[in-house]
Amino acid sequence: MSVRCLFRLHFGEQQVFEERITLWHENDMDRAIALAEAEAQRYAESQEAVEYMGLAQAYLLDDEPGHGAEVFSLMRTSSLHPKDYLDTFFDTGGERVDDSADA
Repeated sequence: MSVRCLFRLHFGEQQVFEERITLWHENDMDRAIALAEAEAQRYAESQEAVEYMGLAQAYLLDDEPGHGAEVFSLMRTSSLHPKDYLDTFFDTGGERVDDSADA
């Protein structure tokens, strides 16, 4: 089972949101979420200015984790045009990513 949790980080006046996906050897979704939320609390408490936002979404893995294995999937219904969808949810301009094309 994989579980995605959402965090808010504070950097002075700036806030950054982090999504973490963790893996759990658990077949029960409620148990996996409980384990992930406990880990999320420990993670937030171990970091300065990090807050667990209380969002945990679980995904039942079909395969053992390995090369190319799907570890999380989220489907969302939307009437947005594909570019607008990407701009709204994934490419807002505020992402902190390493642009591998420049490497």
